[in-house]
Amino acid sequence: MKRLAVIVMLAALVAEPVAAVDPPCNVFPPAKQVRCMEVWKELYDEDGPVIAQFGLDQLKRREQGEITAQQHLAENMTFIKQSTERRLVRLNERMAKE
Repeated sequence: MKRLAVIVMLAALVAEPVAAVDPPCNVFPPAKQVRCMEVWKELYDEDGPVIAQFGLDQLKRREQGEITAQQHLAENMTFIKQSTERRLVRLNERMAKE
């Protein structure tokens, strides 16, 4: 049951990039914002499987008693932050080419 809950949560994270699209694209001129949103979604789609696998690996470690709930949460938050930062770098690189 826990595994299903994590999968559903991760699927929701991967399926809802629209909420995260506006802030990184606001820095671009209005004419480029639509393309920025497309690129951001592409980057989110590329990273989805990696994010999901990390979540499943974390859940496995937690179920095996290798990490506590607090460690699980802290590591997830760190991973999400780093993943987002890497996506922002890649977004800026791709938008600079256009």
